[in-house]
Amino acid sequence: MKRYSPGFSLIITLLLALFAAPVFAAQPESASQAPDAPVAPPTTKRLRNLIKEGNSLYRDKRFAEAEVAYRKALEENEMNEVAQFNLASSLLRQAGSADPNNGNSPVNEAQQIMSALAKGAQDASIAEKAAYNLGNLAFNGQQYQQAIDLYKSALRRNPDNDQARDNLRLAQLRLQEQQNQDQNQDQNQNQDQNQDQDKQDQDKQNQDQNQNNDQNQDQNKDQNQDQQQQQQPNGQDKKDQQQ
Repeated sequence: MKRYSPGFSLIITLLLALFAAPVFAAQPESASQAPDAPVAPPTTKRLRNLIKEGNSLYRDKRFAEAEVAYRKALEENEMNEVAQFNLASSLLRQAGSADPNNGNSPVNEAQQIMSALAKGAQDASIAEKAAYNLGNLAFNGQQYQQAIDLYKSALRRNPDNDQARDNLRLAQLRLQEQQNQDQNQDQNQNQDQNQDQDKQDQDKQNQDQNQNNDQNQDQNKDQNQDQQQQQQPNGQDKKDQQQ
């Protein structure tokens, strides 16, 4: 069994505390933020104001109202990647424990938006954040291999994303644990099946042996009856002679 140094165990514990909980959405981007923020396509004043309004509501944790503002922004320009990403972020913040397999779940819609951005966003920063958030969703769904692929995708776009790197390591650890558990379960199932088969074979052997014993008893009984029948006429003749 592979052993880790005490320092490594401490790091893993810290990572579990920091990243095992759902981490759904990064801070919404604004079309008029600092220079390192995603640069949106040419926008109208109304579109910029709606995104700004949505971001303000998002920061106040009024996610449903932020969603409305982002949807209005997309009515102005449905191709605006900043509005798309922020809409998905607001949906994820509202998701809570919603089932992502439900067609009407906000998680389902957010995943569709994030997937499209992760694959085809012109802005590399938005593509990176979308891949990272999808990785977190996959991680929380215990789909660790998928999470690993998504974290790697985020790191290809931004090698300095330390959170993606840390979550990648944690997902790899969880995947190894999951595979070990599956292997142990398979071994236990095979062992149980072998035990059941052995029991069935033993029961059948005992049943066959009991049947043979019953047959032998029947044969012995028939032989005794035949002997008695053969002896009876001789006894009768002797009685007649005496009379």
